[in-house]
Amino acid sequence: MKILIVTATHFEILPLLEELTKKYTKETEHLYKNGEHEIRILITGVGLMHTAFSLGYEFSANRPDLAINAGLAGSFDRNINIGTVVNITAELQADLGVEERDGRYTDMFELGLIDQNQKPYINGRLYNTDINGFDFLPAVRGISVNKVHGTSGSIEKIIEKYQPDVESMEGAAFFFSCLQATVPFMEIRAISNYVEPRNKENWSIPLAIDNLNSTLIDLIDILAATESK
Repeated sequence: MKILIVTATHFEILPLLEELTKKYTKETEHLYKNGEHEIRILITGVGLMHTAFSLGYEFSANRPDLAINAGLAGSFDRNINIGTVVNITAELQADLGVEERDGRYTDMFELGLIDQNQKPYINGRLYNTDINGFDFLPAVRGISVNKVHGTSGSIEKIIEKYQPDVESMEGAAFFFSCLQATVPFMEIRAISNYVEPRNKENWSIPLAIDNLNSTLIDLIDILAATESK
């Protein structure tokens, strides 16, 4: 099985890389093999643009059996504990549109620039419907933005408009690329902070990274064991 691990930055999956060197042969800087099982690492850089380009290039050269986007996220939902690893089942880009004179945000679907059911969109969202067997992680809906929300006013507006659970800077590009290329995929993220007026003292990045990588390692082991049966 060929698995592509997609992440924005190196530090988010450093514990996974250290674990892979124990169980796999490191063929190149970003390729690990164990028999027929192959793990390829793609570090895209931060943001939607970097992610989309990197995935398009990667899929044309090395098509995986499964792509996994792994990273951190902020949570709008305070019922989700900091450090929790979640499975993103729906995504949308929440800042592609216009700001109206009265301050309202109108997105590309409301503007009529893109049909809300134009493939791969369904009612303006991107969905992952092929994630059977991974329901051991909480399922949430994500939004992706170029500028994360950091004031009470902007947070309240985006919650009212989209009712998101979590926020990241890459997820929608990952969903779009995989859906367009018909590559099976999943996006998992660990909650490092709540989306609130910006206060990095409340963030728990080390905890989120530890939990994210522990889940990734377990997931890869499960997939490898399933393939060997």
